[in-house]
Formats: sequence, C-alpha cells, structure tokens
Amino acid sequence: MKRIFFQSLLICFFICADRQVMAQQGKPNVIVIYTDDVGYGDLSCYGAAQIKTPNIDAIAANGLRFINAYASSATCTPSRYSMLSGEYAWRKKGTGIAPGDAALLIDPAKPTLASVFKDAGYHTGVIGKWHLGLGAPGVGPYWNGTIKPGPIELGFNTSYIMPATLDRVPCVYIDGYHIVNLDPTDPITVNYKQPVGNWPTGRDHPELLKMKPSHEHDQTIVNGVSRIGYQTGGKSALWVDEDISTVLAGKAVQFIEENKRKSFFLYFATHNIHVPRVVNKRFAGKSGMGPRGDAILELDWMTGQVTQTLKRLNLTQNTIVIFSSDNGPVIDDGYIDDAVEKLNGHTPAGALRGGKYSAFDGGTRVPMIVSWPGHIAKGTSAAPFSQVDMMASFAQLMGKPFTGGKYMDSENAMDVLLGKNTQGRNYVIQQSVNNTLSIIKGDWKYIEPSNGPAINKYTNTELGNNPKPQLYNLKTDINERKNLADANPEKLNELRDLLNRVRGDAKIAVN
Repeated sequence: MKRIFFQSLLICFFICADRQVMAQQGKPNVIVIYTDDVGYGDLSCYGAAQIKTPNIDAIAANGLRFINAYASSATCTPSRYSMLSGEYAWRKKGTGIAPGDAALLIDPAKPTLASVFKDAGYHTGVIGKWHLGLGAPGVGPYWNGTIKPGPIELGFNTSYIMPATLDRVPCVYIDGYHIVNLDPTDPITVNYKQPVGNWPTGRDHPELLKMKPSHEHDQTIVNGVSRIGYQTGGKSALWVDEDISTVLAGKAVQFIEENKRKSFFLYFATHNIHVPRVVNKRFAGKSGMGPRGDAILELDWMTGQVTQTLKRLNLTQNTIVIFSSDNGPVIDDGYIDDAVEKLNGHTPAGALRGGKYSAFDGGTRVPMIVSWPGHIAKGTSAAPFSQVDMMASFAQLMGKPFTGGKYMDSENAMDVLLGKNTQGRNYVIQQSVNNTLSIIKGDWKYIEPSNGPAINKYTNTELGNNPKPQLYNLKTDINERKNLADANPEKLNELRDLLNRVRGDAKIAVN
C-alpha cells in the first residue's frame, strides 16, 4: 500500500510540475536589451549610412520601430532607476550618475520591473552593466565578502553584473553576491575621494596607457586604461576590456539556454557603446570610424548572439524582444579614441539637437524596437513612449496591474508596445544632467528655465540650459532651433503648469 501511495504521489507531482511548465510556456518570454549611449542616429535601421547593424536591423524588420521613444533621463543611472522602479529618478535624491561604490539606490521594499515578472512565476535575470549601487544605505558594497542588497533583493533570480560602468572602478564582475575570481589574499580596496594603495594612475604614468584620457578619467590604470576612481587589489578578478562582449553575450546565451523550458525575463544591459571603447580584436578597426564605430559593430554582434539563440531554440515566436538605449549619444566622453575625427559624416543623434547630458531631444529620444512575431505588426510607430512605463505595462501583461506608490509615474502602455495604440502617452517628461526638466505634449516641448552652462565643455554637447523658458514645435522644428515661448504664452503656460502638477510637492533632487 505504501508503495502504491508513493507511486501515486510521484505521478501527481510530475503531472503538476508538467502543468506548471505548460502554463509558464503560455506566457511570452521577455528580453530587454538595454544599451549604453546609443544615439537616435547610430543604427542603420534609424538611417545611419556610414555603419551597418544587421542584427539590430533584423529585429526592426520583424517588429515595431519607435521614432518617439524616450529614456527618462539624459544620463545612465537615472534612466535605469526610472525604468526598473517605475518612478522618475528626479523624485529621489542621490540618483545622479552614481560612483562605483554607491549604495543600492532602489528600495528593496518597493516593486520593480524584475519583481513584477518574478511574482508572475518567471525566472528573472540581469546581465551586464548595473550602475544602480550595491549594499546598504550609508554603507555601500563590501567588496571582499557578501555584496548585498543588490539585484537579487530587487527581484532578479540570476545576477551577473559589472558594478558601475567601464570607466569606473572596481573593474570586476559580480556573480550573485560575490566578485568573480577574487583571491581572498588580495582583497579589493576602492575609494572615490583619495588614492589607495600603490597602483599607478593615468595622471602620473601616461606611458603605461594604451588609450589616453582626453579629460578626467586619469586615475587608477586597469588593463592599460585609466579610470575614474582609485582601486588596489583584486588583480585576479579584473576584467579584460577586449573580452567583455564575449563574457556578457556568453552569459546571456547561457541564461536563455538554461531557462528555455520556463518563462523568463532577461535584462541584458550591454557595456557598449560606453567609453572606454576597447573592443575585441574581431571588431577592432573594422568600422572605419575608430573605436566608437567598432563598439557599435560589437554591440550588433552581441545582439545577434541573443536573437540567434532564440531562433536556435525555437523561442523567437514566444519572446518579446525590446532593444533600446539609456540616453542619447556622446562622442568624446573622456578618452582620445578618434571618435570625433572619424565620424565621416555620421550623425549619432540623427536630426536631433544635443546628446547625452542634454535637455534637448538628443539627450533622451532614443532608438527603441519591439518584436514579438505574430503579435506585433511590422512597421514604424510614432506613438510617444517613455521607458518609465515599462513597469506598469508588463505588470498589466502579467495580469497584475501596477498600483504604484505615492507617485503614479509608470502608466500602462502595453497597447503602445504591441502597436495597437498609435496615440501613446499624453505627455513625456525628460531630465537633463543638471536636473532641468522638460515636458512634451503633442507637437510641443517646454524646457524649464535653468542657469547651467549652455555647452558641456568636455564633450562639446549643447545642454539646453537657458535662464528663460523655451518652447519648441517639434513637428516643424525637430532640431529645436526656434524658441516660440514669447509668441505662444498660452501654450507655454499650459505645459509649465502641467509639468508643475506632475512634479507635485516633490523638489528636484540635487545630487
């Protein structure tokens, strides 16, 4: 009798498990390929003629290409914060460009894009650039032990990340809670205020550099490149810049393969095309546009590794793929890499004014492509979309509408992503590097007054700062050249008042 009972129990277990797998397989997998500093005009599917991106173009050819999609900020950390939390980053102090030793910026008690999927039974993973801080508030990361809280506390089952960016120490990978290949007899020390240890810096030893800094970026040297911040120790754990694309793409492929029989969500945050642009030898010199162009080719290859894996595993039809960028483009962002000299007529922001850091559209209007064969019609969408809406949109798709917190910044725009709604968001809010806010409604854009510099002296980017209010008609003036504020006081007041209502009682965070 006991044997029959246990046999029946075992059969029931496998039936239930199989039903669970079948139920999960009825949900679409979701992959967000979130790139770094890729501009509106950097891809051939967005009009670039000097460079070809066939793997990214293939997603566009089989999906929906957005021409009015926006990151919430013109810099990386706040854009990532907004997308993953569903809340504008300017509502929280300290969400500017984070140093490499920052504490975790997103409160683990709040829902995130990852927790939305995890609560729906998905296996969730983050691979690549993190740059949202690690460790407890006021403490930060403990590099030589267990590094938490971090992505896992925010809803990711799997986490294989770079703590910050390519140009910031520590230059290591973190798998789960621990630095990969860290030798306990060679502990890491990181400091962003003063030198630590005796590792050489680019400022003192330029003869050791294979890529020299153009401004800043002259502190600790790792792999022949000087970075922002000081690091000593952890020699066995250091990444090799030329191999990063292979490592991260390999981890993304592995994640897909290991979860092919489950419903999964993958946040694949590439390191490209952020500086320093030190690419694999397969791509070095291949673009004719210097390291920046080579990095675009490498990014396209990484994208292809993901899409080709989906095809090989017969997962393409059941996977939503979203490709986008965290902010607009920048050319010289700290290293002498011929990016400016070798543009050869290429316009990274397309017809848009400004770029990374800017209040002009070049700072936040980014390429975005969404593919889900059989569910999303091929074509182009002019519907306004903000990345802050990822949270509420996928919560709706999972059947668990997002209720938000104090601020309902994230809105359900799933019909926009699916191409069923061509109207899009009622308004879009943008944030520049100095926290100047802009708002777009219909054809009109308002940039609030600010006293910051007109041009970033390091990157030569027009920042859009002006002590007077600015109003542009984007339909007739996509380049934002003709300020119509004085001629249209009613429209100016309408957008200014709307922006103030959205801002509410919150003050813009000063980082």
